[in-house]
Amino acid sequence: MKYYTKMILLLFAALAALLLGIGIGSVYVSPADILAIISNYFFETPLPETLPVSYPAMVLNMRLPRVFLAFLTGAALAMGGTVTQSILQNPLASPFGLGISAGAGLGAAIVITFGLTAAGLGAFLLPGVSLSFALATVFLVVFISSRLDKGVSNVTIILVGTVFSLFCNAVMNLLATSAPAYTARIQLWLSGSFSMKEWNAVWILALASILGLVFFLFYSRELDVMTFGEESAQAMGVDLVKLKRILLAAIAVLTGAAVAFVGIIGFVDLIAPHIVRRWFGASHKKVLPASALFGGTFLVLCDLAARTLLPAREIPIGSITALLGAPFFLYIFFAGRKNQ
Repeated sequence: MKYYTKMILLLFAALAALLLGIGIGSVYVSPADILAIISNYFFETPLPETLPVSYPAMVLNMRLPRVFLAFLTGAALAMGGTVTQSILQNPLASPFGLGISAGAGLGAAIVITFGLTAAGLGAFLLPGVSLSFALATVFLVVFISSRLDKGVSNVTIILVGTVFSLFCNAVMNLLATSAPAYTARIQLWLSGSFSMKEWNAVWILALASILGLVFFLFYSRELDVMTFGEESAQAMGVDLVKLKRILLAAIAVLTGAAVAFVGIIGFVDLIAPHIVRRWFGASHKKVLPASALFGGTFLVLCDLAARTLLPAREIPIGSITALLGAPFFLYIFFAGRKNQ
């Protein structure tokens, strides 16, 4: 099957997932009604006479931003996972495992626990601090790795990132325990949620995702070379240490932007790259856009499951992705050992 045919199929799957995510909930909204509401908003076309009065506000202000934010979060995490696995040449590597997500979560926990405020930032203070902590985490990981290993080997980065992830999670649990009034909010952040999100978050993450995709595509040739090993990359004149720092910083920005608005969501950055590579091959010009589409579709469906599996209750989105991701992690691990 040709690349463009695969992308068209993936695009249709993404559109179907978006319509399902918008339509299914406490009340069902048909695809025709969804399209009519969107058309009315942009082009002022008449709404069907049988459409309940409450549906347009519900679709435009509640379901659309939630579903789009879920899609963009999945796309951002999937792209970050694709690049992380390529530069570290490890099928189990991910921004989540490197401590980037945990660092962003620690920043959020500090803001929540101490009730920090800043004039002019308002609701953007918490995402801003989370993103700053994500960047600080990756810079510290690279700095310590370079001190321990001048060549900044992939194994060193993974080990140091794992240590930072454990440390940040320990501090977050300490904050949650020491401030009972904020425990529920911190735990919700640690589990991830798309509930009650506004359009501002959607626009910011959309911009970050588009810029991230363009940036990574610019380095697609170098990423292709790095996939074949560090020695091959060095033989072709790639400055590995410099490139790793640049790409890890970009991964931190993209992952931090996603985590900053919705909390910590694991395993999307592990699952999406593997499935997409099986279908699209190794070329990053093909894999990166496909990973974004697949990751977005996957997380929209996970969010739909989180909202509908239990009546009148919502399962944390991180629990859904973990239920699917943990067995997938074991499959990759044992499949890799079998092939060695």
